[in-house]
Amino acid sequence: MKNLILIRHAKSSWDAPLIDKDRPLSKRGINDAHLVANKVSGYLPKTFLVWSSSAQRAKNTAYIFAESLSIPIDNIIFNDDLYTFEVRKLEKIIKSCDNKYDNLILFGHNEAITNFVNIFGNITIDNVPTSGFVSMSFNTDDWNVIEKGTIEQTVFPSELKKYDPPPHTGEPVY
Repeated sequence: MKNLILIRHAKSSWDAPLIDKDRPLSKRGINDAHLVANKVSGYLPKTFLVWSSSAQRAKNTAYIFAESLSIPIDNIIFNDDLYTFEVRKLEKIIKSCDNKYDNLILFGHNEAITNFVNIFGNITIDNVPTSGFVSMSFNTDDWNVIEKGTIEQTVFPSELKKYDPPPHTGEPVY
């Protein structure tokens, strides 16, 4: 059995005139990443390999999850090839994972993540949102031959905000 957790980077900021790869997280992105990271510990396997895109927003998201989930930062493998929006490239990278690892956590980008989930998952997800967490399992012992898998769990910030509203600020609500 192979288990894959895909996490889309948190919401990034467009405030500074930076190249796409260097964009940092926005305040909302930081908050959403913490919100999701604090809710997913029960969905993680005991051991896992962690890969992340080398884009700043993916790295920052990985750091937030690492902090919340007590993952040593040194265990995160940053890979320039994961800075992709193409599903076939993402698929090729995932299928290259060493079979000695049964569990892979990957921080990456859309549209690659949403398209991967919809091609390889058993349910359709219109859009994996920023900070979105999707856990999938594949009934195989070989990453290179993964096909249709099962989506075991999703955790999206908007769902968590429904149940955990921000505190009332004292401002009138109209």
